[in-house]
This record gives sequence, C-alpha cells and structure tokens, in this order.
Amino acid sequence: MKKLFIGNLPSSANESSLTELFSRYGTVRSIKLATDIFSGYCRGFGFIEMEGHEARAAISGLNGYELDGKLLKVNFEKAKNKRGGR
Repeated sequence: MKKLFIGNLPSSANESSLTELFSRYGTVRSIKLATDIFSGYCRGFGFIEMEGHEARAAISGLNGYELDGKLLKVNFEKAKNKRGGR
C-alpha cells in the first residue's frame, strides 16, 4: 500500500470527486483531504492510499492534470523529518 500526496487542489475538491478521478487508475483504499474548520472547503492538499503499481499509474496520469483551473501535484508521500534533540 502506497500513500500519495495530492497538492494544489482547488477549494471545490471533495472526497467523492477525487475518488472518481483516481479510480481510473485503480482502487482507492482511503482518502483524506485537509479541510478548513470553518468553511469545510478543501485547503489545497490531501492524501490517497492505493496499491503500489496503481499508485505509480495515478502519478503518471494525474501529475500536472488540470482540475478546475489548477494543475495537480501528485507524488508519493515523503517521510517527515523528525525533530530530535541531540
């Protein structure tokens, strides 16, 4: 299972529309969009989980794809840097 980062999403994006879009490349296992607490609109990014080969196909097909006037950025989620002491 691979987690994809989706960036530069329009505020109109929602889970059902993205599930439909990414389902062209395989089964969407989970989806989580960052939403504004007050308005409920998408904050411009989210995460989707798909199988490895399906995730690679989605990246190839949707990175740079225009959605409501914005070019999507789709890639594998990068590991966070740990902030550690000494």
